[in-house]
This record gives sequence, structure tokens and C-alpha cells, in this order.
Amino acid sequence: MASRTLPLIEISGTPADRGRQYGEAVRRQLGAALAYYEEAFGRSAGLTWDQVTARAARWQEPVRSYAPHLLEEMQGIADGAGVGLLDVLALNARGEVIYDRSFADMADSATVAEEEPAEGCTSFAVYGEASGDGHVWAGQNWDWRAGVADTVVMLRIVQPPAPTLIMQVEAGQIGRQGANSAGIALNANGLGGRFSDAVGLPQTVVRRSVLDQHTITDALDVLCRTRAHIASNALLTCREGFAVDLETTPAGHGWLYPEDGLLVHGNHYQAGIPAAIAADYRPLSSDSLVRVPRAQQGLRALRSSTGPDESRKLIKQAMSDHLGLPESLCTHPDTRKPALEHWATLVSSCVDLTSGDYHVTAGTPCDRDYQHLPWNLYDGPGADVPTDCPS
Repeated sequence: MASRTLPLIEISGTPADRGRQYGEAVRRQLGAALAYYEEAFGRSAGLTWDQVTARAARWQEPVRSYAPHLLEEMQGIADGAGVGLLDVLALNARGEVIYDRSFADMADSATVAEEEPAEGCTSFAVYGEASGDGHVWAGQNWDWRAGVADTVVMLRIVQPPAPTLIMQVEAGQIGRQGANSAGIALNANGLGGRFSDAVGLPQTVVRRSVLDQHTITDALDVLCRTRAHIASNALLTCREGFAVDLETTPAGHGWLYPEDGLLVHGNHYQAGIPAAIAADYRPLSSDSLVRVPRAQQGLRALRSSTGPDESRKLIKQAMSDHLGLPESLCTHPDTRKPALEHWATLVSSCVDLTSGDYHVTAGTPCDRDYQHLPWNLYDGPGADVPTDCPS
């Protein structure tokens, strides 16, 4: 088994302090991320990095208006890493940059590449009768560009009175997927589909705002009341034994609930195809049609688990499935494509919301052991909130 582990970064204090600590800690990884995306955007869309950052500036005021403290945190990251605010903003809006239709007008080349596949992920929630050990489990395989694998870090944010967060992120990003000390997990999946050119919030800001909430209802409210710039799926799971999945788009939302305590979501619309794109919709990540049922099949084995150790082994086994390799549930680079276009499972996460234990693999789960993080979810605000109704 491979022994590489993900860097652990812990930050606290004011938004500016948190950002500065973060930026200083990931200066090398953030620089590598900027270099990768500069080359990637140049190759795929004919854009210079100056063009990307100039366009990324369009999200500065929407973020300031919705969550000024997160823009302060981004400025702190920039200061700590010795880069510009717009560099950090571009990293936080890299999905929005990729799927923004108006970027086609900026390309130097006459022909812009076809629409990129949605960020690949397979997310799951397991509890109740689907969980033989009685624990509540949440996690996902996060599939994205293999070239940014060395920029991924585990980030713990201590920010009282808001919940303490643990997330897996690309260096410089303020949010992606993870869980908090209130017992709420967020796992996310790209959905694809181009909607209008209206400016909405970047996914990193939406997802961070979701995990900043103390209750599942407040977390849902963030998803329902904010207008994101691009479509994305959000699977929310809470320690009380409840999960709900929202397919969020700029044109409306769809939702799903678990069946018998098991819910799996990939990168295609499973609750219903939005009317705005229904006429000619085709899944951008066609392998999602294989990954979802394979994960469901594998995770059903948890019904027979006798304890958390066995459950983790069964989850790892399920998420290591190779049907359709290389674009399988456990994704490996497709050597038929140029290196810049290689995709892989960057992190496979497995969070025990009952005990607060957080496990990740630094890469594909088929050939790596879980890294048990030294941080317990419930060491932070929200951990002692009663789960029963008041008498």
C-alpha cells in the first residue's frame, strides 16, 4: 500500500489571521496550483492567466456582499502566500471559470474546446438499516485533475462561535467538502450543464457557508437561498441519522432522500433534469452512470458490518471498484490522453459522524490505506448540542 499522506493545516483567529496562517502554510502548494491552472486554461481555452484573473474579478463583489469575512480570508491567504487576491479568487472560482459561457469570448483561439466534463465525484451516505454497526457514515471519492494531486491538503478551521470544520481542499480554497463539529457532513459533485450568464456565487463560498452552519436545516437553507454560478450536487448527512441530496442549479433545485438508509450520487442528474437544459441534455461524465450503481452495490455490504473497523474496510473496498477502468469508481489516469488532461481520484474520504473519526486516502483508495486524521470532529462548537427534542 502507498504511504503518502495529505498535509495537515490548522488555522484559527480572525478571518484575516486564518487566511494568513493558511497562505503561509501552503505557499508551495498554492504556487503549484497556480502554475497548473495557468497551463490548463492556456491549453484548453487559449486564455492567459491575466485574462483568467481579470475575469475572476467579477466574483469579488458578490462574495463581499454575501460573505465579507470569506473575502477577508482570501485576502489573508494571498498575503500569506505572497500572491494577489485575484489569484486566490481564481483558484476558488476555477470551476466557474471552466463552465462560464462568457469565457469563450475571451479566448485567443478561434475554436474553444468542447465543454469540460463535470468535476467527477461519487458521494454516499449510510445510516439506519443500511449500517450494520449503527453508525452514520458519509464520504466520497473526489475525482479531479491528477495534476493538482500534490496541492490537496486537509484543512481544520477553528472559528468560534461557528462550528469547527475539517475539509479536503486544493491549496488556497476556502471550502470544498468535509464535515463540522455540529455533526454535519457535506459531500459534493459537479453536474455540468450551461445555464445563463448571470453571476452567482462560487461553489467554494457556497460549500463553506453550508459547513459553517450548526443545524441541518440552516445548512439546507444556504443551498436553497443562495444562487450559485454553476450547477452542483450537495449531499448533506447529519449525525442524528438523516441525509438529503440537493441538485442545485442556477435554474432551480431537485432533491433526493436515501432508500433504506443508503444514498449515492454521482455526476449526472438523478432527481430530474432541469427544464432549462432538458431538451438536449446528455451526461457530461457518462461514467457516472456506471459509478453510482457500483457504489450502491458495494456499500450494501455494510448491512452485515459488526463494527466501525469492518465498516471502513467495506467502504474502502466498495470505493475501490474498477469496473470501466480507468474512468471507474476508483479513477486512474487515462494514458491515452495528454498528461494535462489526466484525471484521478485525489481523495477518498470516509467520515464516521457517530464517533467523529475522519479518514482519507491521499490518492486512489485501491492502493492506499486510510489516513486517520488526528482531529476529532467533535472537538469544537456544536459538539454538545442535544439531539433529542426538549421536554
